[in-house]
Amino acid sequence: MACGIAILGSTGSIGRTTLRVVSWLGEEYRVVALSGGRNWEELAKQAQQVKPRLVATAYPEVVEKLTHALEDTDIKVAVGGEGLDEVASHPQADIVVSAIVGSAGLLPTMTAIKCGKRIALANKETLVMAGGLVMEEAKKSGAEIIPVDSEHSAIAQCLAGHRREEVERIVLTASGGPFLGYSRAQLEKVTPEEALKHPKWNMGDKITVDSATLMNKGLEVIEACWLFGLPQDRIDVVVHPQSLVHSLVEFADGSLLAQLAVPDMALPVQYALTYPQRTTSPIEPLNLLEVSSLQFFPPDEVAFPALGLARRAVETGGTAPVVLNGANEVAVEAFLAGKISFNAISQAVEDTLGILDAGSAENIDEVLAADFEAREVARGAVGVLEREKV
Repeated sequence: MACGIAILGSTGSIGRTTLRVVSWLGEEYRVVALSGGRNWEELAKQAQQVKPRLVATAYPEVVEKLTHALEDTDIKVAVGGEGLDEVASHPQADIVVSAIVGSAGLLPTMTAIKCGKRIALANKETLVMAGGLVMEEAKKSGAEIIPVDSEHSAIAQCLAGHRREEVERIVLTASGGPFLGYSRAQLEKVTPEEALKHPKWNMGDKITVDSATLMNKGLEVIEACWLFGLPQDRIDVVVHPQSLVHSLVEFADGSLLAQLAVPDMALPVQYALTYPQRTTSPIEPLNLLEVSSLQFFPPDEVAFPALGLARRAVETGGTAPVVLNGANEVAVEAFLAGKISFNAISQAVEDTLGILDAGSAENIDEVLAADFEAREVARGAVGVLEREKV
């Protein structure tokens, strides 16, 4: 019987890549459920191609159009949070690919975890916001969490067969984004269009901006703490512009293991779907004879303070990472809308962290309440920065 795949966020970058991977894996894998957002046309097109049992949209305003587009099929259409939960808990889904962008991915991913599914986790916010709750629930349900982020996938591959007590530190690599080498003054003038021109990866707008600010790397530090059971001071970050070494693990004897591959998200997606087996893929292997150099630099935390803010949040604990994430989502949205400058993104996050004390994060209700409050405060901080820009 084919392995059933449900994709949360199928119209995004990771979702589309997952569909590409499933198509070349063949009959052993079958897509049984999809969810998308406002892009109902793409979602309908995907559904007509792979013929899942269920399709869901988070947005009620597009459900009529989606239903009409699929009226000649036997595909069930669901809507809203309940619809996402239906996708996440679909009885024929063995693997749930969590690829919804941002905090919206938390609740359906938790639903899948409670059902004991394998989670191919691309939504890092799930662990940033509720890492302790997520890992505890996975332990109870038997859910398996396989990271899809290229960095965390690399670490998981390097750790295979090794005991955690043998690990000295983890080294996450960062491309440096489109503004590598820029000063804080230069960054003040960059535009959203420039921030979205990533030199190596083709990603969605939000994560591309996060890559440019290094907030993405900060979120990955927090995610790595939960995935691999290490404190943040044993998780280093280095800038690696070539994006060929996807991350490294240093062991107690001083050995470094690294995972190298061409920069294509299809590889970590396939690893998460087929683990613990490996199978062939149409991705060209890395040709070492064509690699002229591998460079590594320390991140510039003066020009890019977001990484330090993330470390501060995870060290504080409680709801501080929730506040960090919520404030960042608000600030990135404001930057993309042209309301605030690039530098104001991290400033809005820092201001919000300074206003709100870290509270308890012992259940999902507390996490969601902290997220709501953080967004309200962040909107106020953005408003001040917007007026200063004018």
